[in-house]
Amino acid sequence: MAILSSRRRSAAISVAAVAGLAAAGVGFAVGGASAGTVSGSLYRDPGSAVVRWVAANPGDSRAAVIRDKIASQPQARWYANFNPSTIQSEVSSFIGAANAAQQIPVLSVYEITNRDCGGASAGGAPDLNQYQTWVSNFARGLGNQTVLIILETDSLALQTCLSTGELNARNQALTTATQTIKSANPNAKVYLDGGHSTWNSANDTANRLRAAGVQYADGFFTNVSNFNPTSSEANFGRAVISALNGMGISGKRQVIDTSRNGGAAGDWCADDNTDRRIGQYPTTNTGDANIDAYLWVKPPGEADGCRYTAGSFQPDLAFSLANGAPNPPTTAPPTTNPPTTAPPTTAPPTTAPPTTAPPTTPPPTGNGCSASVAINQWNGGFTASVNVTAGSAAINGWTVTVALPGGAAITGTWNAQASGTSGTVRFTNVGYNGQVGAGQTTNFGFQGTGTGQGATATCAA
Repeated sequence: MAILSSRRRSAAISVAAVAGLAAAGVGFAVGGASAGTVSGSLYRDPGSAVVRWVAANPGDSRAAVIRDKIASQPQARWYANFNPSTIQSEVSSFIGAANAAQQIPVLSVYEITNRDCGGASAGGAPDLNQYQTWVSNFARGLGNQTVLIILETDSLALQTCLSTGELNARNQALTTATQTIKSANPNAKVYLDGGHSTWNSANDTANRLRAAGVQYADGFFTNVSNFNPTSSEANFGRAVISALNGMGISGKRQVIDTSRNGGAAGDWCADDNTDRRIGQYPTTNTGDANIDAYLWVKPPGEADGCRYTAGSFQPDLAFSLANGAPNPPTTAPPTTNPPTTAPPTTAPPTTAPPTTAPPTTPPPTGNGCSASVAINQWNGGFTASVNVTAGSAAINGWTVTVALPGGAAITGTWNAQASGTSGTVRFTNVGYNGQVGAGQTTNFGFQGTGTGQGATATCAA
């Protein structure tokens, strides 16, 4: 599926100039508690373009950096193709995988009629009636767990191509879309387009959000595909929330796209810039009561439509964003976050009393560390999340040996170096996660074909 980019405006363009150009949740209690309303671990999409590229290019000199700093992280899955007959099944499959991993998926809906005002990411539904049909089918695939919905980037910040009648119709379409999604899944968190801090003013943004039905949504998103610092976006978000409060619309929160705002500002198009960096790694633990999450909505390495086709994955862009950026935190597993003990269905206490059923993974005594592996299986493939736990003393470097079932083959690895692709595979730490404190845990993962169920892991330090 093509993931399209939205056109963004430079932070160097004045607000006045831009104004002339542009007119109750159930969360997965997995990660640290957020200061906002969302709590849990975000879902890493094993089918994203960057994961596929890393798996297909293990010998590329850029692969390790892209793997460890981008492919390891949760990013939004974009839904940008007008496919009303298949969208429900596509969404249901994606949501099912995230639910099985007990993680929160991020979905970016990019299908509004007259999308991007005919720019680099033009397209969308042929008309708003067909848009509503598409949204209804989309919503039926969302299940009933927590999901984060980024609803129609640029749809409110960029309005220069719309007549008054078309603008009113778009606002009604966004209101209806929000209500449709919330009705289908009351645990869905829906965020509307808030542009960014150097585009429209906070008061103007609040008025646009109100006209588009933000009172029915959970809040708004900012900085998608842009480079403004997180602090600037947070200040802008507070001003928008204050303006909404003044209109009698309270309780709304912000999410911020931090996928490429860790470097210099400048011209809006990442295709032609090499001074960008990935920003803060995705998390729901923001520490800010106004901000539900820092997300990677725009997948790092996917083009804006200047030098390359909008939405295409370009490894040189990804490498430019990741090279020199800080390493990701090692306390947040990039794939699944399973319980540390075997689920009841695998070890019923009535048939396996503790005195006769030893643990399935070796204890840390004697080798300094232990390892456990959890498999997220789907038809034809799987991802694995491996926890490495130090024993009673800190370790400096580790090796994990994974025994794979027959027919399984590894196609990609993150946060570790792999030796071999099938049978018994040895994984060693990368530079930044070899040191593990006593009793502490780090994580790596891999993707493969075939069946991963039954894989076992042992650790040596």
